[in-house]
Amino acid sequence: MINILQIETSTSVCSVAISSNGKTIAIKEEDAKNIHASSLTLFIESLMKQVNLEFNQLSAIAISKGPGSYTGLRIGVSTAKGLSFALDKPLISVPTLQMMANGFLISNPDYKGFVCPMIDARRMEVFTAVYDANLNEISATSAQIIDEQSFQTILSQSKVSFIGDGAMKCTSVLAHENSVFEADNFNSAGFMSELAYQKYTAAEFEDVAYFEPFYLKDFVFTVSKKKTL
Repeated sequence: MINILQIETSTSVCSVAISSNGKTIAIKEEDAKNIHASSLTLFIESLMKQVNLEFNQLSAIAISKGPGSYTGLRIGVSTAKGLSFALDKPLISVPTLQMMANGFLISNPDYKGFVCPMIDARRMEVFTAVYDANLNEISATSAQIIDEQSFQTILSQSKVSFIGDGAMKCTSVLAHENSVFEADNFNSAGFMSELAYQKYTAAEFEDVAYFEPFYLKDFVFTVSKKKTL
């Protein structure tokens, strides 16, 4: 059995899952700000006990690599790399937006349109990509400022389901007869299972020493406007 521990921390959702041969067998997650550092390892330990697995029985560690929250990705990737190194297990990375689109398609097996996952990046900016109903990438991952002209070409062709924590702020700007906005959470480690298993069987592993999250944009430090002594 190929048992993979899967970690997703790219947004406010802290999510951990375990899969066996590409099927999710256990999952634990919570959507709350600033819990990744305190909860991630506890979630992992809880799940391992739940499925009665020892850490040496894992085949690989999989991480949702981004884009997304700088802090969340850093915590998730650091944890995944630490486990991979300590256990001498392969490290697998799964693009976060692909994972989200996969989750939507799993939940909607008869869907025929495009899927556009969006992760909130500030104001009207999102990290986004576009996939078809077979999870083929139609538009590569990018950071976009959304306005009335965004996605007009694909909206003229077919229905587009906008998903993720960046989608709902775009409802008025992307108003179109083919626009559909899904409020469900697809930032779940459970939606990595098939994708991680495919990479495992193809031996598509990361170099643990050099792997970094896909931040897409540099982290921007903000300076408080309050006067300091």
